Amino acid sequence: MPGQAAVTPRHATGMATLAPDLHVIAGDEDFFRHFGASSAELCGRSLFDLLHPSTPSVLREHFSRLHDGRRTRFTERVLGYRSRDRVFSGKLTGTAIQGRSDRLAAIVVMVKPDDERPEEETTPANQKLLSALEARILEGVATGASTVQMAAKLYLSRQGVEYHVGAMLRKMKAPNRAALVSRAYASGMLTVGTWPAQVRPEFIK
Repeated sequence: MPGQAAVTPRHATGMATLAPDLHVIAGDEDFFRHFGASSAELCGRSLFDLLHPSTPSVLREHFSRLHDGRRTRFTERVLGYRSRDRVFSGKLTGTAIQGRSDRLAAIVVMVKPDDERPEEETTPANQKLLSALEARILEGVATGASTVQMAAKLYLSRQGVEYHVGAMLRKMKAPNRAALVSRAYASGMLTVGTWPAQVRPEFIK
């Protein structure tokens, strides 16, 4: 209706332009809103400064391939910082922009956070207590460890790891591992200022 401010959903796609060295040149309102800062605060910063360390290492390879002309576009799941102690999960798509000499002139990135339920609808914190084993598995998921890697480290079978991951997905009402990690950070279960992240003691039974 005229005169009524439009409400942009939290999961709207944000777009930004990066220099070949991956520093932010410009972006739209949604991009800056997703990362909880203004254009003045984010322009000039590296994209990787805005992403959580658990973001897949393959992301750097994707950008390297754009830079070398080995591909023109990619999509990868990421965790981004919404603030110092909040993160969000979503998809990042990168597209190469070629200059006149066929060299990379810029990269356009689109960030689309997952469409999650409002925080008040998630499981109350007092129902999110984990066993010591679940805590170790959640920490592994947060660092990007595979099921096989976690099974070997924790002396479990692959099926055992998947069982506990599935239990936590149901407990946290998360559709996938990325959303599980995002909700664990949002609820304060995982430490943000340390890497690798750890489950806070108060959330362990």
